[in-house]
Amino acid sequence: MFLHIGGEYIVPLKNLIGIFDMEASTVTKDTKEFLRTAEKGGLLESVTNELPKSFILMKDGKGWKVYFSSISTPTLSKRAFSEGESPVERLKKKG
Repeated sequence: MFLHIGGEYIVPLKNLIGIFDMEASTVTKDTKEFLRTAEKGGLLESVTNELPKSFILMKDGKGWKVYFSSISTPTLSKRAFSEGESPVERLKKKG
């Protein structure tokens, strides 16, 4: 299964670590530092020219990557788990 995160970007759900709301998440010092580190390391990519509403953390071949998206966190979550599988159920399958 795949998740459309905006623009022409589609990512594999099996590599999804988390979907985070920009407004709620970026108030903490730790999250701001995490995103700065991702940007400095070339691990952050914006899939929109608009103000991002969410960021998506993904595993990739090198470790992890962050994507900024203009799609809201609830919409991305509905897309990701439209099959009725919750994040907890998906983790149980991974063992």
